[in-house]
Amino acid sequence: MKEDYYEILGVSKNASAAEIKKAYRKKAIQYHPDKNPDDKSAETNFKKAAEAYEVLGNEDKRAKYDQYGHAAFEGGQGFGGGMNMDDIFSQFGDIFGSAFGGGGFDSGGFGGGGQRRAQGTNMRIRVKLTLEEIAKGVEKKIKVPRKVQAPGVQYGTCSSCNGRGQVMKITNTILGRMQTSTVCSACGGSGQTLLNRPAGTDPQGMIKKEETVSIKIPAGVEEGMQLKVSGKGNEAPANGISGDLLVLIEELPHDSFVREGNHMHYDLYISISEAALGISKELKLLEGKARIKLEPGIQSGKTLRLRGKGLPSVNGYGTGDLLVHVNVWTPKKLNKEQQQFFEKMLEDPNFTPNPEKSDKSFFEKVKDMFA
Repeated sequence: MKEDYYEILGVSKNASAAEIKKAYRKKAIQYHPDKNPDDKSAETNFKKAAEAYEVLGNEDKRAKYDQYGHAAFEGGQGFGGGMNMDDIFSQFGDIFGSAFGGGGFDSGGFGGGGQRRAQGTNMRIRVKLTLEEIAKGVEKKIKVPRKVQAPGVQYGTCSSCNGRGQVMKITNTILGRMQTSTVCSACGGSGQTLLNRPAGTDPQGMIKKEETVSIKIPAGVEEGMQLKVSGKGNEAPANGISGDLLVLIEELPHDSFVREGNHMHYDLYISISEAALGISKELKLLEGKARIKLEPGIQSGKTLRLRGKGLPSVNGYGTGDLLVHVNVWTPKKLNKEQQQFFEKMLEDPNFTPNPEKSDKSFFEKVKDMFA
């Protein structure tokens, strides 16, 4: 017993003509042979949907079907007469529109996406940046050896596919003759072939040419990030679409700063006397300078945070901080006076002169001692 046509398309019996057409298009795209190669079940469902639409999409046939059912078409008046794929696409090919590549379907064929433009390959380069460049952003001019179409090269219509970019293949099945299309191997789907090949060119009429490419690199980029410069990769033959230039960021190490995301770390070394007395230090930043004050008695390992003195976010979400790590330098060799001072400190752990009173001169002496 044949399936109900309304059930095949998934619509109600009072569906409008527009709803029936929409439902058929959805089913046809779902089960289309190009999307389901070598799938007999999909092919059967594809034919069932076409059969249902051939009846329900016609006002007169639909009225007869609603009154008499499948009996209205006994004797070969409908798809019961054995229409094949050629018939389906010749009658309903326009319904698919651009669902399969923008070119609709060729009469009697599948997947008629038509001629397509050749695509050039992408290129990859590395760009080394200093932290100073990363902090501000920079424009780099890089020499790139890319493939370009040679002057004087000419292309003509591909004789294998007659410029269509596709070739047809017909196979016999139990359901009838099946016609499919594939990309032309001779021209790669462009529909064009090389007519003349100037000296020094490759088989596609391309040559290598060094070109200076300007690359704008935003502030805040990080090691391993990849930027894309559209259309600056290798050109494509037959006036196709150029590939892209992919720029991989490489970050050079800095003499003073270590990066952690948008934050930076800096090791500040001070003497024992500077740690004991306190001191004001001027730091040279990536941009400009900053002055920090170290309180008397500061300990080695103390970390000071300078907010907003790090690196900007590449996404524009603010700026990181500069983390200053205090390291107290311990002398490896002592003179006699220095040694006596530390021996006195060792004998009397409570020896803590007050720099705010008369002992100020003592601290100055210590400072001179260990300067």
